[in-house]
Order: sequence, then structure tokens, then C-alpha cells
Amino acid sequence: MNIYLYHLPTTGTISFGDFCIDTSADKARTPAPHIAEATQTRANLRAVLKENKRTQDSEKDYLRLIKVLDDYLPQLYGIMSSVASSTVSLRFEPVFSWRTTLSSQLLNTCPRVPLPSLHADLAFSLLTYGMALSNFARLTVNALGYYEHDSAISAIERHTKDEKLNFAVSLLCRASGVFAYLSESALADWNNAGASGPRPPDLTTEVCAALSKMALADAQALAIRKLLSLSANESTLSPGPPLPKSHPSAALLAKLHLECASLYISARSLALTPGKVRTTRNAASESGIGASGEVTGELTRHLTDEAAFHSALAHKWLGVDAGERGVAIKGGEAVGFLAWAKRELEDLCGSFKGTLLRKDRMSGEDRRGKKERVILELASVEVFLLQYKKMNDSLSFQPVPKQSDLQTRIPAGRLAVSPKPYEPPIPAFGSSTSNKLLAHTVQNLDVPRQTASDTDSDSDSDKEVVKQLPSRKGYTGAGSYF
Repeated sequence: MNIYLYHLPTTGTISFGDFCIDTSADKARTPAPHIAEATQTRANLRAVLKENKRTQDSEKDYLRLIKVLDDYLPQLYGIMSSVASSTVSLRFEPVFSWRTTLSSQLLNTCPRVPLPSLHADLAFSLLTYGMALSNFARLTVNALGYYEHDSAISAIERHTKDEKLNFAVSLLCRASGVFAYLSESALADWNNAGASGPRPPDLTTEVCAALSKMALADAQALAIRKLLSLSANESTLSPGPPLPKSHPSAALLAKLHLECASLYISARSLALTPGKVRTTRNAASESGIGASGEVTGELTRHLTDEAAFHSALAHKWLGVDAGERGVAIKGGEAVGFLAWAKRELEDLCGSFKGTLLRKDRMSGEDRRGKKERVILELASVEVFLLQYKKMNDSLSFQPVPKQSDLQTRIPAGRLAVSPKPYEPPIPAFGSSTSNKLLAHTVQNLDVPRQTASDTDSDSDSDKEVVKQLPSRKGYTGAGSYF
């Protein structure tokens, strides 16, 4: 499992007292103390982000950052609520500076971007919140190791680690919801407030939507890993056909991987959108933004690699499913899909060769981890392919379909998880009228794709296996940190 590692932004110092004027008529409920508290909580956020930048990846405290953001966001919404209700007026339009981390830059430098408006600070805070949730999930998963392949692990230990895996899924679902809210609501509110001037790709609707899809795909990939947890050890000891009884349906796994690949492909297309229209944003470099209009190649390469990897695994499990149904009937189809998966994995493995580019921030350890994951899957595919081909060549003599014919037999993907909609916190202070306007109730995202529980064509065994996946409505760890 390879979750993208976000390089978190940092921010400059600002005092809300410099530009916020208390104009409240009710001196008993003056917002002045809250303005000072908002300045303090933002200073805490800045300090934690600077500390995070100086800390090694394995020692970063993302939980602390998430809690600091949980403290700051209600304060920021309180300032915005008070401005909207005229209990606070602005002496001048505040300018917040944030260092971009998703923008493609010459020599990979991350510029400090000055952005006016309280909406700008809210947008960058939400972006950082989603990134911190995703990185926390990554740290949680890395700490587990490949426990499912440990033959000495007890059932209790496996269950405990499965629950931690479910918790990581919940974090990624929350991250997906935050990015979706940022893309669909927060940036739209910023536009409606009359914002003008260029923005970095980090705060474009398309890129934030791409991050939402990527987080959801990562959550789905973790759900697949949890689904395979029980059977992984048996498959390691006895690779190849037939599948052990504890193994989930190969057809179901193929559909889940197909949905992962689809999400990564959609995310990549969205992430590339700002670069395609960069010619209309030439003013960015002249205004001090310093952004090229493109997201970093590290992110787009990650999305490309993940889409290719899950596409290959989908073809692998389609081949295994055909073989499990009977080589005498579908032997050629099994060989065709597995040979297709083998070619894809070999191509993907070859893409990791060569030295790292100077602009590529992916560590050598991450690069090796990606390659090792592909090599392990390639070895598994070769075992299935060798045995099914041998059986087909000696027993059934089924013709191997062409790749174009196999493409027509690929089913629709299935979604096992969904974003946890982000609900803005109630403002820490401000008028009740403005509070109601700001505290939006976000509706559950309606996913039009075929899901893991709304199809009548699924087999009873598939429906039974789906119960092992994290619930799409109430998964472990939802709404909590521990």
C-alpha cells in the first residue's frame, strides 16, 4: 500500500488585532477577547507547521497538527461570522501568506504566496487539514508493516492490526470529505465574495477535487488489503491455484481494483487541468504568486503509477476468477487476463529504473517500496499464469482471446467506501444568524457508480464478503482520533 506523502505548507505571522475592529454594540458580549484568542490559535498552527517541516517523516506528530487545526477553524469561522454580522469591521483587507507545496516550480522551490481575504486563510487551513489526515493515515499504515504475511501472528494481534487498518481507512475518508468540501463549497464561497487575482494550483477547484478522489482511492485500496488480511498468509504459504477457502471472491477483488484505477485516473485528469489552462494565468509570476500553473510532477506520477498498478491487479483477479470457474470452460480467458496483467506489471516495474530526478522529492525508500510491491505482485501473477497455461495447454485447449476481446469482458468497478462529508465547525463566536449561514450541513455525497451493496447481480458469496469491508456509513474510528 502506497499512500501519497504530502509536504505540508507553512504560513506567515499575522495578528487579527491589527485589522479587526470591535464594533459590537453589546459590550457585555464584545468579540475583542475572541479576536486575541484567534491570533493565539493561529500562532500555534504556524508553530506546529514549522516544527513539522523540521522533523523526520517517521517522527512527525500529525495528530497534534489535526488538533491544532480543530482549535483554529472555529476561531476563524468566528471572525468571518462577526464580520458578516458587522460586530467586527476590517480596518483593511488582510493578506495571508502560505507556502505552496503542490505547485510545480523551477528547482522545486516552494514560494510563499500572499493571498488577500479571510477566505484565503480558510481555504489553505482546510487544505492543510486534509493533507494532515492523509499523512496520519499513511503513518498509521506504515507502522503496521506487512503483518498479514506473518505466519507467527496470533488471531488477536491480527484483529488489532485490522482495526488500525480500518482506522486509517476512516482517516482517508475524512480527508476525502475535507478536500471535497474545499473544492465544492469553500472555494465557491471565496469566489462569491468577489475574490480576484491569481491563485496557486493548490487552491483550484480541479486540484482539490483530484485530492478528494485520490484519498478515496487510497481508502478503497486499504479496504481491499483488510479484506485479504485473513487469506494472505495461506496464499503466501501455498501460492497459485486453487484459492484457499478463506480467500474472498476474485471477481469482487477485480471490481474493487477497477474502481481504484478509475478514481486515480480521474484524479490525474483533474490534477493536470490547471496546467492545460496555464496560458491564461501568465500574470501569476508577475503578481508575486510565482506558480507555473501546474501541480508537481511527483503527484501526477504517483497517480499514474497507482492507476496502472490497480489496473494490473484488476486484470490479475479477472484471470484468476476465470480459472477458478473452470479451466475447461474459461482456460483461455484466464491465460489472457493474466498475461495482460504480467505485461502491465513488467512495464510498471521498468518505470522505476534509473536515478531520481533532482525535482523529484520521493525518497529512495518510497521508490524501493513501490518497486518491491510490484515485484511481489508480478511473482504472484507468474505463478497463476504458469499453472493455468499448463492446464489449458494440456487439458482444455481453449483459445486465448486478444486483448481487445478481453476489454469487452471487463465489468464495472465497485466502491466499498465513501467520503465522510465535512461539516464546518460552529463558529466559536459571532451572531447566531451568521452562525447558521456559515455552519453548512453538507449532504452525503451521492456516488452514481455501482457500489458494493446496491446491485442485484452480485452473488451471495460476494455479498457475504462485502460485510468484511469497512462500512460506508459507520466505519471504525469515524469522527475520532483514537
